[in-house]
Amino acid sequence: MRSAIVLALCLASSSAASQISVVTDIPPIHSLAASIMEGVGKPKLLLPPGTSPHYFSLRPSDARSLQEADVIFWVGPELTPQLSDPFEALAPQAQSIELLDTPANELLPYRDSAILNLVDDNHHDHDHTEDKHDDHDHDAHHDHAAHETENHEEHHEHKDEHGHDEHAHEHHHDHDGNDPHAWLSPENAQVWLDVITKTLAEADADNAETYRSNAERTKNHLKKVTSDIQQKLQAAGAVSYVVYHDAYQYFEHFFDVPSRGAILVSDAAPPSAARIAKLRAMVQQEKVSCVFSEPQFQPKLINAVFESENVRVGQIDPLGALIPEGPSLYENLLLQISDQIAQCQER
Repeated sequence: MRSAIVLALCLASSSAASQISVVTDIPPIHSLAASIMEGVGKPKLLLPPGTSPHYFSLRPSDARSLQEADVIFWVGPELTPQLSDPFEALAPQAQSIELLDTPANELLPYRDSAILNLVDDNHHDHDHTEDKHDDHDHDAHHDHAAHETENHEEHHEHKDEHGHDEHAHEHHHDHDGNDPHAWLSPENAQVWLDVITKTLAEADADNAETYRSNAERTKNHLKKVTSDIQQKLQAAGAVSYVVYHDAYQYFEHFFDVPSRGAILVSDAAPPSAARIAKLRAMVQQEKVSCVFSEPQFQPKLINAVFESENVRVGQIDPLGALIPEGPSLYENLLLQISDQIAQCQER
């Protein structure tokens, strides 16, 4: 009897040891990987829901996960440059897949204008260039500093699970090149599901058929969800809205629901006084119906821009901060964004 128990424990230990270890960066990528791995295992998530890619530090448990990792799926250093060194130091044995480098991606360049998607394209380049200049206007230096102070006050509760100020880990983000929020295009997500499936099937051949079967089911379901969202947004008609920071252009482009402006270029950079002034003028002149905040941040900046305007304040975020992690998070993230936009009828 005792020998049978020992044998069973050895087999269980052997099975656990042979299970592939997968690490992901953000909740949407974790969700895609989790959907492919159902029935085999669960990927580990480095950035918990509600954590900004710009403000976080690895926990000891994350270091252990990286040391044990066979495969890492992440958007890439364009989103989280602070992960490059830990990956190299702690997981040199792991296969690191930068999904943003996938050749079949549809990538969009960064936008840094306060006013987005102008109807008159003749004025678009002018405003874009002017806004870049104004955002660095030395005459607005003191106002910019005031807004920067306010923005940092907004983040005062933005701490990691150990209570450390996540601003201590802030890294510079270059806003030249491509926008890394590419997971918000379902078309890119379909491409990334193929990459994840191929990588896992090659790394863990014993479970290759399960990965492929899961991929077919997940991709078909995502097509259905995407179609439903398209119908819902088409039925809602024209909408005019402003976002907290410019993270949604892949969603806007794919579903043809362009936003009119963004308060922040990214959640790591405060707006200048000139940017705020342009947004106020646009909102006053045009029929902006909604502004979307994000759950991680207090609404001080939104109040500064919209305090005297008759606009609806909703809430969206690009990472699914309030959605339970797991295989369904990605589709629920798309549904959450689409629901909020659909409710934002032009006034």
